[in-house]
Amino acid sequence: MAQVDYPEPVKALIGQLKQLPGIGPKSAERIAVWLMQQGNEVASTFSDVVRFAGDSVLECGVCGFFSTEQHGCAICDSIQRDTASLCVVEQPTDILPLERSGAYRGLYHTLRGRISPLDNIGPEDLRIREMTERLQSGEFTEVILALSSDVEGEATGNYIAEILAVYPELKITRLAQGIPAGGGLESADELTLMRALQGRVGL
Repeated sequence: MAQVDYPEPVKALIGQLKQLPGIGPKSAERIAVWLMQQGNEVASTFSDVVRFAGDSVLECGVCGFFSTEQHGCAICDSIQRDTASLCVVEQPTDILPLERSGAYRGLYHTLRGRISPLDNIGPEDLRIREMTERLQSGEFTEVILALSSDVEGEATGNYIAEILAVYPELKITRLAQGIPAGGGLESADELTLMRALQGRVGL
C-alpha cells in the first residue's frame, strides 16, 4: 500500500517555505497546513502580499537599503541626514537597529556580506568598489565600520581600513563594543572585555 502524503500543491508549498531562513522542515509544514486550513481568502491575500513585495521592493543602487520605485530610498532621498558621515554595514537589515536607536543620522553603505574564505566570499564579491566611488564623489569626513565582531567581520573591517588609508582626510572609526546593559563580567568573553577596556570613557 502506498504511503499517504500531502497533495502535490501542499508539498510544493512546504518545499518553498523550507528555503526561507530560520524555517526548518517542521515549521514549513506547520505554516503550509495553517495557510491551507485558513481557506482561499487568507492564502490569496498572503500570496498577493508576497508578490507585491517582490515586484515593488528594490535595492537602492547607492546605499543598498530597500527602496521602491514609488517612494525611492528613505535614507538617500532624505534631506535631513548628516551627509558627512558614512556608516558601513554588512546587510540592509543591520541599518534598522541603528536607526531605531536614534543615535545616528548619517548615511549608510551596505556591503551585502563580509569576507569569508570558507564560503568563497572575497572582497570582490562585496560592494567595496561602490563604497570607494561614493567616498571619492562625496564630502565625507568620517567612515564608521559597523561590522560583526567575529573573525570574518574583523577581517572585513581591517581590509576596508587599509583601503581607506589613502584618504588622510577621513576619520575611520568602529562601533565601541563592551559589556551589554544588565550584563555581568562573569558572562563576558575575553574579546568583549578587551574591547570594553579599550573603549572605556571618562565620567
